[in-house]
Amino acid sequence: FVTSGAEEWVLNGSAQDASLLAPTYPGHHRERTEDGDEDDDVIQAKASQEAEQHFVDSGPVWKPKLPEFQILVHSPSKRSSTLSGSYTVYTITSLFRPPPNERAHQEDDSGEPEPPPSPRRISVHRRFSHFVFLHTALTRRLPGIALPPLPEKQYAGRFSEDFVEARRGDLERYLNRVVRHPIARYAEVVTFFLGCESEVEWRKKLPHHLSLPPAGPQFYAHVFHPAFNLDVDEATESVERFNRHLKAVGKGVQGLRGMFSSLRHARMELAKYQRLLSYSILSLITSTPLATTPTVTKPTEDEEEEAEDTSRAGLLNSEGAWCWKEHCDECLRLTKAMQKTADALQGVADLQEDNARRVQLSTHEALKEVAHPSVLYAPVIDTHISTLSRYKSAIQTKGDIDEATGRCETVLNTTMSEFSTYHTQKQEDFERITLEHLNGEIALYSSILERLEAAKASFYTPEWEGLSAAQSGPRQASKYERDLPRVDPRTGNVDLGRGAVEGGRTGRSSREPLVEPAPHVWDSAPMRPVSAAIQEGVGMLFGSPSVPSLYGRGSVFGKLW
Repeated sequence: FVTSGAEEWVLNGSAQDASLLAPTYPGHHRERTEDGDEDDDVIQAKASQEAEQHFVDSGPVWKPKLPEFQILVHSPSKRSSTLSGSYTVYTITSLFRPPPNERAHQEDDSGEPEPPPSPRRISVHRRFSHFVFLHTALTRRLPGIALPPLPEKQYAGRFSEDFVEARRGDLERYLNRVVRHPIARYAEVVTFFLGCESEVEWRKKLPHHLSLPPAGPQFYAHVFHPAFNLDVDEATESVERFNRHLKAVGKGVQGLRGMFSSLRHARMELAKYQRLLSYSILSLITSTPLATTPTVTKPTEDEEEEAEDTSRAGLLNSEGAWCWKEHCDECLRLTKAMQKTADALQGVADLQEDNARRVQLSTHEALKEVAHPSVLYAPVIDTHISTLSRYKSAIQTKGDIDEATGRCETVLNTTMSEFSTYHTQKQEDFERITLEHLNGEIALYSSILERLEAAKASFYTPEWEGLSAAQSGPRQASKYERDLPRVDPRTGNVDLGRGAVEGGRTGRSSREPLVEPAPHVWDSAPMRPVSAAIQEGVGMLFGSPSVPSLYGRGSVFGKLW
């Protein structure tokens, strides 16, 4: 309530007369000159002024000025600088698709609907310190809204492939979260961050954005809403219900994230046992024992006799069939069909492991977006409650609406618009996450079913007849048979030997561990939160006594130019 400038706005208003800034509601279109000879600075000032004006519709709900668009963060590359050392640069592509109503009416000469046009693309290159700048500027210029937290800044292993990919995904989710907000997406600093393609222009305009003061009460002075757009009783009840709901959602999401992690590990375990089952079937039909683990117990008499008898006579016939009889066509077909089953189970295990490592990881990461909503909206709720208290006191004391109560209504319209924004985004988020999980499960089980049906078909005509010696010859060894002597029966891992390369696989004694999502900024973790780094950076950039100059050596942005 205090740090956002809401208190100062309620008590004193703004130093600048908001009426001079406000166009007639609800119009907010940029004025154009006929000759087009306006100075660039004047045009920039008009655009900046327009971007700082925010409108509330009945609801209350924010009135967006721009349609939604999508952000892709991709193609990370490592670069070096003599000043800042090594760092990672990400390509950020903004995708602007035409509105659906425009696409629906486009037809070619034959009357057939034309394919949707390709979206407009704007690509820029940014490093993590640029994201810190963006987040700092947004929190200073838009103090009254709930902005997503910036992902952690981590130094250990920051160039490893897993870390770079995890950060890429977190930064992409962060930017998409920002541009989904109805008023943050048209903020001047967001336009600059996403649209400035020239490195020279970036360096030229960056100091301007760094030098902008905190908006404070000016933010609320630029919020325009219809008259009588607030019901006090509704505002009181809404914040209580909203606060309780956020806490329940946060607790439930944390439980869901933990359960989803267990599900991924369980799927990896299932994949392991699918492999072991496959290897066990191959071991059975080829009479090739799996690798044994060292034991302190003495071998049995039968095991000693088997070790002494190295002959394989009677285990398989000359055609590779699992039979002691020569030219047994029935056993040859059975052996081939069971081998196809074993191979199919290996494919099933591959699908399950890929699903846990890739598809479910994406969903697991997406759950971070909806985590900790009560922490995210705590400042908005605090502002709402404090303003509501001032509003009720002012009405009881003065019994009429004056300028102070009008300013309270502006703040309450802002906070309740934020409640509405969460309501909309919550519906979109959980629908998307649930459908993403369902689509992943359907795709997985459809692929598994396809492989199992193909294996089952081997036991029936006409595939069964095609497995005879006359039609397909002797049994050909499965590519997995060579693994049998090296399979750990406890883990399903294959040890190819140190430095060995076989069939495109490098020597390994165990499979790579399952990658977990990077922790959320507000998760309980022994990691220094990036918010602390941002606060330090803000102090260094904007007037901390310990920093002599805005662009001094101590500045966190000193490496940007």
